[in-house]
Amino acid sequence: MNAEQFETWALRIGLTLLISFMAFIIYDLGRRSNAGKFGQFILFIGLFVGVAGFLIKLVLEQFLSDVI
Repeated sequence: MNAEQFETWALRIGLTLLISFMAFIIYDLGRRSNAGKFGQFILFIGLFVGVAGFLIKLVLEQFLSDVI
């Protein structure tokens, strides 16, 4: 395994753990503040819009590197 492969795997694993931890924090925040189902839904939408933006960026980078 070379350095580039290690960095790629470390980034993927690290981001997965970070996003999972942020989801737990948002769940706990919603539960402690009695946000209700709709309030927690809105909190999770805020988190996963950011995650979706990151995933879209990865897909676009891969697509553009194949095209160019």
